[in-house]
Amino acid sequence: MAQSGPAISPAPTPDAFSFRLLATDGDARRGEFATAHGLVATPVFMPVGTQATVKGLTSETVRATGADIVLANTYHLMLRPGAERVAALGGLHRFMNWPHPILTDSGGFQLMSLSQLRKVADNCVTFRSHIDGAMVELSPERAVEIQNLLGSDVAMQLDECLRLPAPRRELERAMRLSLAWAERSKRAFERATRCGALFGIVQGGDDPQLRLESARALTAIGFHGYAIGGLAVGEPQEVMLHTIAEVAPALPADRPRYLMGVGMPDDILAAVARGIDMFDCVLPTRNGRHGLAFTRFGPINLKNARHADDPRPLDGASACPAARDYSRAYLHHLVKANEMLGAILLTTVNMAYYQELMAGIRAAIEAGGFADFSAQTREAWTRGDMTCAQGN
Repeated sequence: MAQSGPAISPAPTPDAFSFRLLATDGDARRGEFATAHGLVATPVFMPVGTQATVKGLTSETVRATGADIVLANTYHLMLRPGAERVAALGGLHRFMNWPHPILTDSGGFQLMSLSQLRKVADNCVTFRSHIDGAMVELSPERAVEIQNLLGSDVAMQLDECLRLPAPRRELERAMRLSLAWAERSKRAFERATRCGALFGIVQGGDDPQLRLESARALTAIGFHGYAIGGLAVGEPQEVMLHTIAEVAPALPADRPRYLMGVGMPDDILAAVARGIDMFDCVLPTRNGRHGLAFTRFGPINLKNARHADDPRPLDGASACPAARDYSRAYLHHLVKANEMLGAILLTTVNMAYYQELMAGIRAAIEAGGFADFSAQTREAWTRGDMTCAQGN
């Protein structure tokens, strides 16, 4: 049954960060964290707004789907338009017209994807901008400075992320470098004036010993929350879930736990069951732009010719107008004609579905029925949409 958890820290002041664990159901956790820009209910899915925009959607639309918080990216915003420029214009919240919480990723994942353009040293990463080829340095201190200029509610330490599989010696080297950068990030954060919180990032690839060593060392340094990085980068789902099951219990129970870059709805259910509180992924927006809708009946590919004469909406019972008020035939037409409205509508459908899924997860944990909710949700995905009634 759900159990009330203790308050983790004093009632938040307008510029504080605090986390409260409200209920548990097995290892699944229901909580909330407070920031200067509002409360965030957990488990939470954060829409990815890499370049200060969730692709294709206005801030008002993102909020209307149920999102409490969005993610923006240090690497991209430092290159364009520049953190100092955003700060001069009033900070990232004002710049993108999003008055709610923002988490900023430090750029470690993007630097992994630039492996041909960057050089990692103990002091910093030197890389060539993908925009104009200019050489740029990013150190732990500079990453925190950028996030402070942006006015992030939750900042992330700079880390080194490796694709899997990777040799153990490389996993250990990157993990130890990330720990050294975590200490430097923490010292830099203590001088910051506009960031609300700093999260450390557990690294170590698929090696349980390295992961546990990283988790314990980060806990000793002390952060407002803890992320598990370096997953969903090429490993099978069972490896990812095994790693989460090993690492999550080693992290402080009174701090939020963030699984970076995940993921598919099934991954989210499985990770929540293992104690994860926070998620982000580009899949809802990227798949929306490519004609794939996430629904309670499972994914629906609107490129498929079977939708060309289908008058049904994606989900007649949905609270999302894009899912409820447009026919599959029309959405299919928009996708095939490469009309931007198709990408906008399907991105909206996907964002709304993810937020609906998270709201269902939170309610199920509070009621002590998370296992049943997960089973019923997966059964609906398996059953599919071919025989569903318009309003069911």
